[in-house]
Amino acid sequence: MDENKICFITCVNDEEWYSECLLYLKHLDIPDGMQAEYIGIRGAASMAAGYNKGMQQSDAKYKVYLHQDTLLVKKDFVSGIKSIFQDELIGAIGVIGCKNLPASGVWWDGMRTFGRVLHACEAESIVDSELQEPRGEYTPVEAVDGLLIATQYDIPWREDLFTGWHLYDTSQCKEFARRGYRVVVPNQTDGFWCIHCPKEKPLAPEYKGYQKAFLDEYGDELQPEV
Repeated sequence: MDENKICFITCVNDEEWYSECLLYLKHLDIPDGMQAEYIGIRGAASMAAGYNKGMQQSDAKYKVYLHQDTLLVKKDFVSGIKSIFQDELIGAIGVIGCKNLPASGVWWDGMRTFGRVLHACEAESIVDSELQEPRGEYTPVEAVDGLLIATQYDIPWREDLFTGWHLYDTSQCKEFARRGYRVVVPNQTDGFWCIHCPKEKPLAPEYKGYQKAFLDEYGDELQPEV
C-alpha cells in the first residue's frame, strides 16, 4: 500500500455528473509528496462490485469511495482525513451517519445521528442537512452514508450479498467493525465537506430485500438504543 497516494473511486453511469465530480476533486489541495488518482468504474453490476473493482486497481493506502453526484468542496480534505487516520484503529470516515444502528438497520432511523452535508436535490434549492456535531475532531459511529466513505485499509465490499445499490455502505461499516476498526464522522463546524446532488425519488422497491439481507447477516451484532 502506497502511503503517499490517495485514490478517488466512483461508479459512473452519468458522464456529465462524473465530470462535475472530477472538477471538484482535481481542485483539492494535495499535500506535498502525495499523488492523487481517479478511477471511474462504468457498467458495474452493483455498487459493491464496482468498488471492489476499483479497490483492486489501486495500491493507494487512502481510498475515497464517493457517488458521482457528490461534490467535495473541502479544499484540505486530504490532509484532514490523514490527520484522523493517524489513529490506526480508525478504518473509515464518512460525513453523515448514526451512533448506533436501530433495529431496522437503516442509519437515518437512528436515535443519535451525526454529521453535515449540503443537499442540492433541485435547481436553486440547497438544504443544509445538519445533524449533531461531534465534540472534538470526530466521533465514532456504527454506520455512515455511502455518498462518501474514505478508508485507510482495503476490506472487500460484500458484493455477494448486496447485488444492487442499497445497504452496501452500512454493510461495509459493519465489515470494518468485525475486523476491530472504528468508523467515524468528523467535526464540520468550520464548514461542510461536500455537496450531494441526488434526484428526489421514492425508496426503490428492492430496498426491502437488501434490508432483509443486511439484518440476516448483521442483525445479531446490532445494539439499538431505546
